[in-house]
Amino acid sequence: MSNSVLAWMEHYEYAGIFLALALGLIGLPVPDEVLLTFSGYLVFKGDIRFSLALLSAFLGAMSGISFSYLLGCKLGLPFLEKFGPKVGITEEKITKTQSYFQRYGSVMILFGYFVPGIRHVSAYLAGFSAMGFKKFAVYAYSGGIIWSFTFILVGKMLGPDWRIVEQYFHHLGKYVLLAVVAVGLLAWTFYKALLKRT
Repeated sequence: MSNSVLAWMEHYEYAGIFLALALGLIGLPVPDEVLLTFSGYLVFKGDIRFSLALLSAFLGAMSGISFSYLLGCKLGLPFLEKFGPKVGITEEKITKTQSYFQRYGSVMILFGYFVPGIRHVSAYLAGFSAMGFKKFAVYAYSGGIIWSFTFILVGKMLGPDWRIVEQYFHHLGKYVLLAVVAVGLLAWTFYKALLKRT
């Protein structure tokens, strides 16, 4: 990732975290996990506070994903198909995510943050699939805080070695996807089993 982006993040601190995450969740080509991990490194150095970095990341992610949901509600699939490829959301990603969404919509919104491509499309899909905003918000906002917390904490724990995430995250992307789907299905199955007992 460009050092100028990191310098920008370091200079603007919390506002930079907020803006980067908001734009990233709308669909702009922002390396979200890398920026979150770098934020954790800034926490490690003592330049920013963990709680405020987490709050900034959470609010940024929620702003971006809520805006994407509203676009999905108002403009629908044709908008995503027309303009998505211009920001890296390809037709293949849209089709694949649509297929997953029809089967595991709520779980995908919750855990989809950890999978590049899915997190960028899931909110649009929720919007034009007429998922109610309250239901969407419960899963999207819960997933956002878990995702932000995870990567900021990883950056803080790695300290000067935070760039490991930048080097390896995309190589491990398919394994992350499989792990997320497996955890999501287990959680969903467990939840359904609990409902049957009550």
